[in-house]
Amino acid sequence: MQSDFKERLKKLEKIFGIKIKDKELFKKALVHSSYTKENELSLSENYERLEFLGDAVLKLCISNILFKNFPKYPEGELTKIRSIIVSDNSLAEIALQIGLSELVILGKQEEKTGGRDKKSILACVFEAILGAYYLDGKYENISKFLEKTFMIMIKDVDEHFEKFNAKAVLQEYTQSKNKQIPNYKVIEELGPEHDKTFVIEVRYMGDVLATGKGKTKREAEQACAYEACKNLGVI
Repeated sequence: MQSDFKERLKKLEKIFGIKIKDKELFKKALVHSSYTKENELSLSENYERLEFLGDAVLKLCISNILFKNFPKYPEGELTKIRSIIVSDNSLAEIALQIGLSELVILGKQEEKTGGRDKKSILACVFEAILGAYYLDGKYENISKFLEKTFMIMIKDVDEHFEKFNAKAVLQEYTQSKNKQIPNYKVIEELGPEHDKTFVIEVRYMGDVLATGKGKTKREAEQACAYEACKNLGVI
């Protein structure tokens, strides 16, 4: 485990481009609770506390990036963009892109059931690493890393906000018509239990507006709502 951990740290430093001082911090940042449970270790040995701190670090950094890059946007617009950028979906997407998935330390059962690719785990590990770097005295470095890494996504969200917030757009549209809201229903679940794809349809006033797929119900609902908005000519 010790030599394996050293290799993980080297890869982590390469991914973030930031040197690590306190190695024990980052060991915790990579450990999932399933590993500590299986090995009867203290809960303080997994990433959960660091994730709590990293969540705050992430929001502060992203808030600062948005504040700096969109000087004319009111608070409401900045909040909307930030909520999408700091979501589990966005963090997991970045985590996969930069190769964090292979560094997570999981319990054997969690490994078998596809935990390495679960969006919730990837998002949590990403935040835990930010928390570890903050405690390691690397706030400025991590802030620069986040701006460089997230800027393309931030611009995409800004320019195509409806795509990322289609459920709200669709509901606003239907309520403006007759105060009714659309209803979402899972019509099919594809794949094994640990790697499901959900197929969801959205109905309004009894009519099916669209269907959509996603690895989570929330993701499928957004995809479904986006198709419905396009079909209705809302976006």
